[in-house]
Amino acid sequence: MVGLLVIAYAASPIDLIPDFIPVFGYLDDLILIPLGIVLVVHLTPKGVREDAMRSVVRGARQRHTRLRYLGTVLIAIAWIAIAYGVMRLVFSIM
Repeated sequence: MVGLLVIAYAASPIDLIPDFIPVFGYLDDLILIPLGIVLVVHLTPKGVREDAMRSVVRGARQRHTRLRYLGTVLIAIAWIAIAYGVMRLVFSIM
């Protein structure tokens, strides 16, 4: 339940202190959301956390290497495309 409240606060456009207020608008997000995550971690039973960590480690070991390489290649292609577009824009302005 607390986890859902933290997610709802993080996703909600309504903040405790509105974001247009300098410094304090973002400061509440930088403080309240991490505190909420810490609270959720402390309220989660130790057995559940350990089981989740084992599941993550097991899943990381079972992932296929091809998918990792494919993701890396796709990200590299995206960055190259962005750099190419920026270069075209910069040199067309000159």
